[in-house]
Amino acid sequence: MELFTIDTGFFKLDGGAMFGVVPKSIWHKLNPADDNNLIKMAMRCLLVQDGKRLILIDNGIGNKQDDKFFGHYYLHGEDTLEKSLNKHGFTKADITDMVLTHLHFDHCGGGIEWNSDRTNFKTSFPNAAYWIAEAHWNESLHPNAREKASFLRDNIIPMQESGQLKLLKEGELFHTSIDLIYSMGHTMQMMLPIIPYKGKRVIYLADAIPSQAHLPIPYVMGYDVRPLEAMKEKTAILQKAVELGDILYFEHDPFNEACTVQQTEKGIRLLEQVKLSDWKF
Repeated sequence: MELFTIDTGFFKLDGGAMFGVVPKSIWHKLNPADDNNLIKMAMRCLLVQDGKRLILIDNGIGNKQDDKFFGHYYLHGEDTLEKSLNKHGFTKADITDMVLTHLHFDHCGGGIEWNSDRTNFKTSFPNAAYWIAEAHWNESLHPNAREKASFLRDNIIPMQESGQLKLLKEGELFHTSIDLIYSMGHTMQMMLPIIPYKGKRVIYLADAIPSQAHLPIPYVMGYDVRPLEAMKEKTAILQKAVELGDILYFEHDPFNEACTVQQTEKGIRLLEQVKLSDWKF
């Protein structure tokens, strides 16, 4: 099995929303805000090559929305989904499994694109199964008022219309050796892949712990639907990471790709920063 970091660019979100009840005087030191209180966020995906299967976890925001939409999020950076795949010798047609942690637009938008004459949408990965938790899929079709703006039908319905959609019930797996945490704090049944890699476990954290700055337990997002549940889930993930030496892989951290953690007097904190391409197992 081989893992490849797939960078799809950066965008900006409100710093207060990203850190919830944590005061700006604290989080501003971890991720400085601009004059509009916006902070830089990565959209870092992960590619897993296992035999004949090429598994992509999340796919970024995509590029099919209009200028007004993108004007809210200040997309920037040189990396794109396609460039990052190509850098490792792959194309979109090579992907066999598209695993979506959840269907908020910054995690799934790259999975759907315009057709050649821009009259309709098509799946970006024509040969891939699109794996999503069933309960989360149903939630995305009938969203609560808090999340409604994050579920865009243009990102969602074409997966079903293509016939490529594969729904997983809680406890089910899309791959025999890749486990899944079904998380409820951020949104209904967000899936967090646990990937065995060279004697370690790599945990793809999605929005459960979006960045290294979010390691302290109370640092949960204003976007979380069930913040107390999110804190419980984070606690369980971090305690297991200390016990097993897990590598925590951050989707949104603009500075750090991954890390290991340790127990300290202040709680569970950084042990060592990790980059998969040069980590020595």
